[in-house]
Amino acid sequence: MTEKAKINLLGMTRQELTDFFAQRGEKPFRAVQVLKWIHQRDCTDFAAMTDLSKAVRGWLADEAEIRTPEIVLEQCAADGTYKWLLRLDDGNCIETVFIPEDGRGTLCVSSQVGCALDCSFCSTARQGFNRNLTSAEIIGQLQVARGRLQPEEGQSRVVSNVVLMGMGEPLLNFEPVVAAVSLMVEDNAYGLSRRRVTVSTSGIIPAMDRLHETLHVALALSLHAPNDALRNELVPINRKYPLGPLMDACRRYVGKGGHHSRITMEYVMIDGVNDTPGHARELVRLLRDVPCKINLIPFNPFPDAGYRRSSEAALSRFRDILIQAGFTTITRRPRGDDIDAACGQLVGRVEDRTRRALRYARVPNVSGVTPP
Repeated sequence: MTEKAKINLLGMTRQELTDFFAQRGEKPFRAVQVLKWIHQRDCTDFAAMTDLSKAVRGWLADEAEIRTPEIVLEQCAADGTYKWLLRLDDGNCIETVFIPEDGRGTLCVSSQVGCALDCSFCSTARQGFNRNLTSAEIIGQLQVARGRLQPEEGQSRVVSNVVLMGMGEPLLNFEPVVAAVSLMVEDNAYGLSRRRVTVSTSGIIPAMDRLHETLHVALALSLHAPNDALRNELVPINRKYPLGPLMDACRRYVGKGGHHSRITMEYVMIDGVNDTPGHARELVRLLRDVPCKINLIPFNPFPDAGYRRSSEAALSRFRDILIQAGFTTITRRPRGDDIDAACGQLVGRVEDRTRRALRYARVPNVSGVTPP
């Protein structure tokens, strides 16, 4: 007789846990108790949850569990960046990155096994796509990082910021992402500020509107091009959701009643592709009435990329045009690139259902740009 699979409580929101206990005749306050044990005290043993009755602890041990992804590999870069390769129950692996900075620590979390999109400059995209992550697999990455990192003296928490900018398009995995983010900002779980949790998207307009109505956390847009023709090539989802409607969606997100005054525009700087002064001036026109700040990200190379990183001179010219036009513009320097933990380099181990990885293997130079 096959043993019944246990229910993993790790990814359950407060409401889901409340319902879970109510179905078993327990009071709603049990949900808060268990949330605190799991997410604030990092407790995975029901027997140790001493403010629960012995009977409740007993049936929880029989029916439920608290299970995080398994660490396959841990790497630490020269700059202090950590990367974990995590194995899921089905054998697929994802990657999670922690970036220490002065006064804060940012965890970059994955939302899919691989990526359902096909951005041409991204190593993750070339690995193909297998499936969406569950809420437990998403929040489990935060649990793993907290368990592996020790706070410094006087530091209340190691992970102060979370960005869903790892493997995958978060807004194509909407419900599990919202559940996991709800736990991140839940006072009885991680208690992070909504301003310190950022969901990144390539521009899934209907889901952007849903996020605004459902859980208004910080939003970053993977922009990377100032016009539709170029963005169609770099970020193919643009063919479905072009820049005009996309900028309207950005304005709605920061509109009346919003918690955030601006969108973060992510712009990877690729030599000779999107980094000329003409591109910068186009970007100024595109964003002139969109409340935003701009992150310029030097392209992070990977094997057979077909692209090169913009020169320092090109990056400086581009940045100066944006600053002179009144945009807050930050150059985001690569972190952890010596362990392939930088933006666009995450790959994991993906059983690719799309066969995209094979297509890229047959056509290594996808950009038409002569590799270095």
